[in-house]
Amino acid sequence: GLPPCIRLNGTSDLPWENIKLDGKSTIDAFPAIQFYDYTKSPARIDKFINGKMPANYHLTFSRSEDTPNDYVENIIERGGNVAVVYANALPAQDFNAEVISGDETDLRFLDKRGVVVGLTAKGDAAKDTSGFVLVA
Repeated sequence: GLPPCIRLNGTSDLPWENIKLDGKSTIDAFPAIQFYDYTKSPARIDKFINGKMPANYHLTFSRSEDTPNDYVENIIERGGNVAVVYANALPAQDFNAEVISGDETDLRFLDKRGVVVGLTAKGDAAKDTSGFVLVA
């Protein structure tokens, strides 16, 4: 009795909203399916926040070591969510927003809006020194 959901980009950042199947985007062609992704694209997250993505497509911005802190805060202020990787425990707040656990489930479309989705560093990321992984 649960609706199907699909995360289209595992390691890519393809704009599935623009990829056509019989004249419709892949997402529009299957309105009963909930699609979701992470993106590093400012243009794509802006479209999502501004309601210019298909209703059944949810995006979470993925912070990188090159993302300015004020841009992360701006996304959150506008009602978008930002995934942030932390070295150890998740803080209760960061970037002037509540931090929720992204480790419990990958179903980002269920998250409330305007939060940091905190992920704990795993594998090689635990050794990161680039600034991608933050210390809470």
